[in-house]
Amino acid sequence: MATVAVTTKDFEQTISDNELVLVDFWATWCGPCRAFGPVFEKASEANPDIVFAKVDIDENQELATAAGIQAVPTLMITKKGQVVFKQAGALRASDLDDLIAQARGLDVNAAPAAAEEQAAE
Repeated sequence: MATVAVTTKDFEQTISDNELVLVDFWATWCGPCRAFGPVFEKASEANPDIVFAKVDIDENQELATAAGIQAVPTLMITKKGQVVFKQAGALRASDLDDLIAQARGLDVNAAPAAAEEQAAE
């Protein structure tokens, strides 16, 4: 699946309707965003079962503010509606592939239980 443009209107639905979503917050004037774009696009083609969304922060300022975006590019990963990763900066293809593998393997249902168990100790 290629990348999809997401706006303030359909962001929440995109996150809630899909198990794993990678969101690239970017801007047309941003050099590192233009460098990261092809890396993100290639990863989307290699992982057709994952939604790869792009949010233009200039066209979706409310969404960028609500998501706490302070620099671009920023990559956000959600799994089962929960933000599991958010980091500013362009990534190399190998680093993005590694993040995708980690996100696939992450059990978001087990994480709260594990945190509760550690707190009880």
